[in-house]
Amino acid sequence: MAAVRTVAVIPARGGSKGVPGKNLQPVGGVPLVARAVRACRSAAGVDLVVVSTDDDRIAAVAAAEGARVVRRPAELSGDTASSESALLHALHAVTTGEVSPEVLVFVQCTSPFVDAAALDAGVALVTSGAADSAFAAVETYEFLWRAATDPAGGPLLAAGVNHDAARRPRRQDRSPDWRETGAFYVLDVAGFRRAGHRFFGRTAVVPVPEATALEIDSPVELAMAQALAPLLDGPAAAGEVPIDVDAVVTDFDGVHTDDAALVDAEGRESVRVSRADGLGVAALRAAGYPVLIISKERNRVVTARALKLGVEVLQGVDDKVAALTGWLTERRLDPARVAYLGNDVNDLGPMGLVGWPLAVADARPEVHAAARLTLERRGGHGAVRELCDRVLAARGGPGAAG
Repeated sequence: MAAVRTVAVIPARGGSKGVPGKNLQPVGGVPLVARAVRACRSAAGVDLVVVSTDDDRIAAVAAAEGARVVRRPAELSGDTASSESALLHALHAVTTGEVSPEVLVFVQCTSPFVDAAALDAGVALVTSGAADSAFAAVETYEFLWRAATDPAGGPLLAAGVNHDAARRPRRQDRSPDWRETGAFYVLDVAGFRRAGHRFFGRTAVVPVPEATALEIDSPVELAMAQALAPLLDGPAAAGEVPIDVDAVVTDFDGVHTDDAALVDAEGRESVRVSRADGLGVAALRAAGYPVLIISKERNRVVTARALKLGVEVLQGVDDKVAALTGWLTERRLDPARVAYLGNDVNDLGPMGLVGWPLAVADARPEVHAAARLTLERRGGHGAVRELCDRVLAARGGPGAAG
């Protein structure tokens, strides 16, 4: 094993007041802690990725992504504990004969769009000796103000901070300031241990694009990140991404159907389904994949379709999370290797349980935001077939014959 010199540490507490369970919240269908691990593992200059946490669920997600988990003691897990204390604890925990950290990369889960190339640029600054510490920042020409007085009941008076309020130069005539994003910091380990703080010695800026600089500290910022993910994460069409799973679970209405129903004079319902979907499910079953339909409604149409497809079905389910959890446990399936295809808000719970939350093309916006992948086809118009073909292709098998 090669010596480990550059260690990335991702502090990820289980508690969060602004956004409950923040570090496990999905952005682009991927938990924030998993996104941070993936960014670090994609950086060529990082030898080892460590997640420091006090939470079992975060530890499980981090380990599944290939990170080493360091259990953080209670005295370093409270609201008043500093990030620096967690970093020093993690460094001490991983230091061995083979792991001798010289450079520390401190990455925060709250920044969902960390770029591996930017991490490498920061590492290069420190390893080359050009800087002792470095941080991600965006260029800004904003005029900043600080409150000067706040008389009770009066106006909030302010004074200019980075400019002369009597002189307003044009943008092209100004030098930029740099706004710290909080996404990552790169530190010389020896200098960090001496200083006990992330800024010391010669501190350099690592410029990052403003579009990637969002930091999540509130529900509004989480919603913004979820909306930006399809744009910043790149193409997400199912045809471009293999869906490597061990089982497939779907909703019924709006997934196997177009979410419409025909009702006759006697109150009997009928729905439109896709024959192509049936062929796809048959191919999955022939390949040995477990397939489950979970439906909130109890309807003979659902029963008949499940019987026709030869798959398991759970109907009249008010708590889809509990139902899916029980099925996964009974089948001894790893949730991280299960796909769930949904279309509406009652699918958000089970989507959050699995490693591959998926949305049909015409799903609700909330479902698109929670999905790791949005399929190209609509519910009832081949979405299930598309999913089946992608699952089979991930294992090198052919899609269903049309």
